[in-house]
Amino acid sequence: MSTYILISLFAFAMSAVCGFIMIPQILSFCKKRKLYDTPDDRKVHKNAIPRLGGVSFMPSMLIATIVALLVWVYTSKGNKIGVSPWSIFFGVGITIIYITGVLDDIFGVKARVKLLMQIIVASLLPMSYLYINNFYGFLGIYEIPAIIGMILTVGVLVFIMNAINLIDGIDGLSASLTLIALSGLFYIFQREQIWVYCILIAGLMGVLIPFLYHNIWGKEEKNQKIFMGDSGSLTLGYILGVLMIKFCMYNPNVMPYQRGAILLSVTLLLVPTFDVFRIIIVRLLHRKPLFKADKNHIHHKLIRAGLSQHQTLLSVISLSAIFIIINISLLNHLPVTWIIAIDIIIYTAFHYTLNIFIRRKGLLPFTVQE
Repeated sequence: MSTYILISLFAFAMSAVCGFIMIPQILSFCKKRKLYDTPDDRKVHKNAIPRLGGVSFMPSMLIATIVALLVWVYTSKGNKIGVSPWSIFFGVGITIIYITGVLDDIFGVKARVKLLMQIIVASLLPMSYLYINNFYGFLGIYEIPAIIGMILTVGVLVFIMNAINLIDGIDGLSASLTLIALSGLFYIFQREQIWVYCILIAGLMGVLIPFLYHNIWGKEEKNQKIFMGDSGSLTLGYILGVLMIKFCMYNPNVMPYQRGAILLSVTLLLVPTFDVFRIIIVRLLHRKPLFKADKNHIHHKLIRAGLSQHQTLLSVISLSAIFIIINISLLNHLPVTWIIAIDIIIYTAFHYTLNIFIRRKGLLPFTVQE
C-alpha cells in the first residue's frame, strides 16, 4: 500500500508543478489576446480578470496520471493496467466537455448548446454500462431498474456539472469545495484499494493547488490573478460526477456493497447541490425564470450579510465540513433518509438565520434574498 500512496503523491506533486508552470503562460496568453472575465451586476469582482485558469486542469491531470501509471507498471514487475469500456467513454466525455468549456471561455457558447453537450457526455456513461443501480435504502428504495438508473445517471451528472459551475462565484470557492470532495473520494477508493482512481484523483487535486494560489492570492496589478472559467468548472464537475456515480453503482466485481454510498456522495457535494435546489425552489415560488442568472446563491447572500470574500469562502468551507462531520457521525445510527432530512432542516435554518441578518441590514426585500 505504501508504494501506491507514494505513486499517488507523485501524481499530486507532478500535477501541481505542471500547474505552476502552465498558469503563468495562460495569464500571458490572456493578456495578449485580451481574454478577460469582465464584471457586471451579477458578478462579485470589480475588475477584468483572465478566465482561462481551467485550461490547465486537464493537461496537468493527464500528464501526472499517465506518468504515475507508467511508474506503477514499472514498479509492479510488469503487471499491465486494463482499459475498460467505461474508461474509453470517460476519456471521450471529458475531452468533449473540456473543449466545450474552452470554446465558451474564448468565443462564448450558447447556454442551450452547452446543455446539449452536457447531456451528450452524461449519456456516455450508461452507454458504457456505468449507471446508478441502487439507492441503498434512501426513501426505502434499494435496487432500481436499469432504464430508470440510466436516465437518473444522465440527470445527476448534468446537475453536478451545473452545480460546480454555479457555485464558482467568488475566489477559491468552487476549487475548494471540489478539493474537499476529491479528498473524500480519494479516501473511499484507497480504502477499497482501487489505486487507478486514486492516482487520477491525486492528479486532479494537484493542479488545484497552483490555481487556488493564483485565484485567491494572485495580484491583479502583477497579472497573477486568474479565474477557472467554464473550462475548469465543467471539467471538475464532470470528473466529480463520474467518480461519484462509479462509487454509487453496486458492482460486486469492483467493490463490496457500500451501505452509505448515496449518503457519502450527497455529503461530499452537499453545499453546491443544495444551493442549486434552493435557487430552483425560490425561483419557482416567486415565478422567476429558472435559467436567468442572479445574485442569490449562498456566497452572494453571505457577502450581503457583511462578510468579505475570504470570510465567505471560509464560512462555506466550514459549513461543508460541518455537514461531513454530522453525516459521518450519524451514518451508523440513523437511516439515510432521516440523515438527509436533518441536512435539509439544518440548511434551511442556516438560510433563514442568514435572511434575518440581511433584512436587519435593510439591503433587499425578503422575497429577493430568500
